[in-house]
Amino acid sequence: MSTSTFDRKLARGIQRITSSALGPYQSAVIRIGFSTTYLLFLLRELPHRHEMYGPDAPWRWDMAQQLISGNRAFTTLMWSDSTVWFEVVYAVALLSAALLMVGWHTRATSVLFMAGVLSLQNRSIFMGDGGDNVIHLMAIYLVLTRCGQVWSLDARRAARAGRLGRAGRVGPTPGLPADADVDGPRRPVRGDAAGPVLWVVLGLVLMVATVTDGLGGTSWLPVLFWLLWVGHGAWWVVNRRAPDSEARTLLDVIANLAHNATLVVIAAEVCLIYATAGWYKIQGSRWQDGTALYYPLKLDYFTPWPGLSDILASSGVMVMLLTYGTVIVQVAFPFTLFNRRVKNVLLVAMMCEHTGIALLLGLPFFSMAMIAADSVFLPTVFLVWLGGRVTLGRELLFSRRGKVPGQRRAADDEEAPQHSDDGGHTLVG
Repeated sequence: MSTSTFDRKLARGIQRITSSALGPYQSAVIRIGFSTTYLLFLLRELPHRHEMYGPDAPWRWDMAQQLISGNRAFTTLMWSDSTVWFEVVYAVALLSAALLMVGWHTRATSVLFMAGVLSLQNRSIFMGDGGDNVIHLMAIYLVLTRCGQVWSLDARRAARAGRLGRAGRVGPTPGLPADADVDGPRRPVRGDAAGPVLWVVLGLVLMVATVTDGLGGTSWLPVLFWLLWVGHGAWWVVNRRAPDSEARTLLDVIANLAHNATLVVIAAEVCLIYATAGWYKIQGSRWQDGTALYYPLKLDYFTPWPGLSDILASSGVMVMLLTYGTVIVQVAFPFTLFNRRVKNVLLVAMMCEHTGIALLLGLPFFSMAMIAADSVFLPTVFLVWLGGRVTLGRELLFSRRGKVPGQRRAADDEEAPQHSDDGGHTLVG
């Protein structure tokens, strides 16, 4: 390959990763998956919230304070031991998960979601399972992604702004990402005051937390919070005052680079989880002789359906096949990423594996978290097809209320066009 050809390919690659946020559908599925998982978890534990993270927890507030003084973790629950304050934090965590799920001002709600996850989990670090660790990490990663480009209220608001702009010759340029909170229309919709209000309120809270040393003992988290807050304010000002300026283009490039780099980190994190899990299993004698799956099926704590567990445990061949199959899939998956067909087959196998864990071992939120993380590798073609089926189902549902199936939705109900510039697949294959 000649030097000029290499230079052209390098320039096209740089242009692609700086001019667009790749994987819009994958990042949307990750956003919906993790926010839904944590929302359902918080709702399930609502009657037991005081015993898990609140004033009645076995890991008392003073014990948590001693631990956090050593590990310097961030949690707003250490700002006060009041029951009222705990209820406020729990309610904010619930609300932010719900709003992030539907994609309402995703930039602000993703930060609130991260704060809620870190606050509750760092308050009682001995609660939960492996799924909590995945949610912990992904809550931080989501802050750096443009995860509201599609399948969100932000995308719908950006599409509406685009129609108004085309009608009045002001508005977004066609083809721009539709994450309206940060990636939104070049000229924002008049009257949408939620964004500025959120920015002011969160800025006041951040200022008080910084002055009172309530952001934990690490330096990176306060810096991240302030960079996000200042960056969002600068984005709003530039977007309103100089939407076609070089400053606006520079902010777009920075956001795209952060998004694309974060998707790579998420993909690497998933591969690392499976690789380490698989190679540790290989070292265990029970996994080597094919009987490892038998033992959790006989533990009362992990048998929500004892009859089903007994049926599976009674078949030695099935136990052996599932045991070896689990190890093979986990070890092999990172090596198949650049073979689209094999990767997709193993991806389905891993999702089925986690579905089985949720059903047989009673770990639904761990399984939901892992399936949501696996979604970063789903083909764009499949996700677009899935989105189309959901849209068709919604139209059929509304048709029973007096609308005609296939009828074009009203202008206010349309979303941004769901397309991608990545040729059908992203990240790998």
